[in-house]
Amino acid sequence: MEQTAQTAQNAQATLADVAAAAGVSLATASRALNGSTRQVGEDLRRRVLDAARELNYAPNASAQAMVRGRGNVVGLLVHDIADPYFSSIAAGVMRIADEHRLLVTLASTRRRAESELEHLAALRGQRGRAAILVGSRTTDKEATEALRREAAAFTASGGHVVAISQRALPVDTVVVENRAGARLLAEELTQLGYRRFAVLAGPADVLTARDRLQGFRDGLVAGKGRIPQGAVLHGAFTRDGGYEAMTELLARRGARPDCVFAVNDVMAVGAMAACRHLGVDLPGDMAIAGFDDITTLRDVTPGLTTVRLPLERMGEIAMDLVLTARPETASRLRRIRGEVVLRASTPAR
Repeated sequence: MEQTAQTAQNAQATLADVAAAAGVSLATASRALNGSTRQVGEDLRRRVLDAARELNYAPNASAQAMVRGRGNVVGLLVHDIADPYFSSIAAGVMRIADEHRLLVTLASTRRRAESELEHLAALRGQRGRAAILVGSRTTDKEATEALRREAAAFTASGGHVVAISQRALPVDTVVVENRAGARLLAEELTQLGYRRFAVLAGPADVLTARDRLQGFRDGLVAGKGRIPQGAVLHGAFTRDGGYEAMTELLARRGARPDCVFAVNDVMAVGAMAACRHLGVDLPGDMAIAGFDDITTLRDVTPGLTTVRLPLERMGEIAMDLVLTARPETASRLRRIRGEVVLRASTPAR
C-alpha cells in the first residue's frame, strides 16, 4: 500500500487518494467508508479502512450530507446529562447508533426550552439525520408550540424527530406510562400497611412530575391511603431538590408521614441524605419510595423501593424508530409501562 507521505502532510487526503491507496474504485471506497446499504466484502472494506487510517483521511460531513440529502449524525437532546436517568437512555441510543455506524452528538439543555430549540435548529442547519428529544414537556403551551414548529421544519428538511416524553408533539414518541406506574406503586404501598403519605413532587410545571403525582393519588384512593393537606412539596427534579424538600417536610410540626414518595429516584436519594443528616432512621422512623430504578442508585442503603423503567431499552426503541422511519407516514407511538420493585426502604408495617 504505497502512498507518499506528501499527500497526508501537505494536503488533506481525499476519497480518491484512499481509493488509489487501497487499489479499489472510488465507488467501492465510498461504500466502505460511508455505510452504504450495498455490501462491500470484508477484505475490501478492511483495505479501505487501513488506507484511510494511514492517510489520516477525514470524510467531509457537509459533502456527504449534500450527496445523501442528510448526514449520519443523530442529535440526542437531554435535559440534564448529570442525571443518570438521561445517561442511561443515552447508553441505549449510542449502542444502536454504533451498530449502524451513526454518530451521536449529545446536548444537555439544562431544562431550558430555548436551549432545546437552539440545538434542534442547529442540527437542522447541519442536515442531521435525526433528533431524539429526551425529557418531559411542561405546561408552557407557548414553548411546546415553538418546539412543534421547529420539529416540523426539521422533518420537512428531510430529518426525523423522535421524542421520549409525553405525546405532546406530532412525532414518533416513546411514552412512559408515568401515571399508571405511580398508581401501581401506591397500591403496593398501601397493601404493605402504609396509610399516611407525603410526596416530593418535583416542579409543578413538569408534566412527568404532575402525572406521577396524580397516578399516586389515584392509587391511594383504591388502597385507602391519604396525602394530608400541605404534604405535597414541589422542588427541583434533582438530588438537591429532594434534599431541600425533605428538609422542609421534616421541619414541619405535626405527625410525620408513614411513607414519602419522591417522584424520581434522584430526588429520593437527596431525601434519604436529608434524613441521615437530621437523624431520621430509614425505614424505622419513615419509609421512602422513588420512581425510575436508576441502575447506579440500586446500591443505596436501605435499598430503594421504586418503579423500574427499562431506560436503556427506551433509548434503543427511540433509535429503532429513527432507523425504520419512512417519509410521509403517520407518527408512531411506543408505550413503556413501569414495574414496581419493593426493597428494604418500605418494609411491611
